[in-house]
Amino acid sequence: MPSASRPGDVRAAGAVVLRKGRVLLVHRPAYDDWSFPKGKLDRGESTVAAAIREVEEETGLRVRLGVPLSRQSYPTAARTKVVDYWVGRVVGDHDVSGYLVNHEIDEVSWVKVEKAVDLLTYKRDRRTLGEALHTGKATRALVVLRHGQARARKSWRRDDRLRPLMVAGKVQARRAVPLLEAFAVSRIASSSSTRCVDTVRPYAEHGGWPVAETDGLSEEDATAASVIEVVDELVGSGEDALLCTHRPVLPSVYDALGIAPEHHATGEMVVIHHRNGRVRAIERHLG
Repeated sequence: MPSASRPGDVRAAGAVVLRKGRVLLVHRPAYDDWSFPKGKLDRGESTVAAAIREVEEETGLRVRLGVPLSRQSYPTAARTKVVDYWVGRVVGDHDVSGYLVNHEIDEVSWVKVEKAVDLLTYKRDRRTLGEALHTGKATRALVVLRHGQARARKSWRRDDRLRPLMVAGKVQARRAVPLLEAFAVSRIASSSSTRCVDTVRPYAEHGGWPVAETDGLSEEDATAASVIEVVDELVGSGEDALLCTHRPVLPSVYDALGIAPEHHATGEMVVIHHRNGRVRAIERHLG
C-alpha cells in the first residue's frame, strides 16, 4: 500500500490503460507533454472514483481498475503533487477517434509500448509504465466488504438478522457505489442479514445487478464449508465480484482465500486482485 499523503498535498489519480501491447497516452498542449490520463480529485471524491472520471474526461473511454501501482510524488510550485495510479482496462469500445480535443487535451492515442517508453515526457511515468507491464495480464477483483454501521445490538430486541443500518451506515452504503463501480463489480453475494443486504443494495440498484443472499455468510449460520463454497464460486466466476459479510465471518473468508486476515472497520472494503487462483495485489478503501 502507498504511504499516506500529507495535508496540503495536491491529490490526483489516473490509470495506465493497457490493451494488446499498447498504452493509452494523452498530450497536454499547455505543458507540451505526453503522459497518462489523470487529474485532481474533486472535493470529497475518492481516488478510485477520480481515476475513472479523469480517464473518461480526458479520453472518452470508460475503464475498470486493476492492480494499484506505486504512488507518484513530486514538487509543483510550492506544493507537492501526489498521484495514485492503477492499471486500467477498457470497458466496451476502445476507439478514441471520436474524442473531441480541447485546450487541455489535444491528442489521445493508443501507443505501442516500445514507442511509449520514448514518447513519455517524464522519467517517473516511464517507471510507472514499467511497473504496470510487470504486473502481467489482466486480473479480476474480489471486493470483501464489512456491512455498514448498524443499530447497536444491545438496543435491538428482535431477531438480530433483522437489525438495520443506522443513518451513518446508509451513507456508507451510498458512498460505496462509485468505489464498486470503479472495479466493475457485476456479481454480488451477501449475508442474508438485513444490515448486509442494505449495504449492497444501493450499488445493486444502481447497476441493475442481482444480489445472491445466503445464510452461509450470516453471523449465525456461516461455517467454514459454506464460506469456502461462496468464495470459490465468486473467484471462479470470471467476474469482478463483491462479498458482504460480518466481522466474525471475515477470518473464514480470508482462510478460504489462503491469505492473512485483514481487519475491517464497518463499511470498509478490501479489494483482492487475483488471477488464476493467485492473489496479485490487495488494497483497502473506506466507504
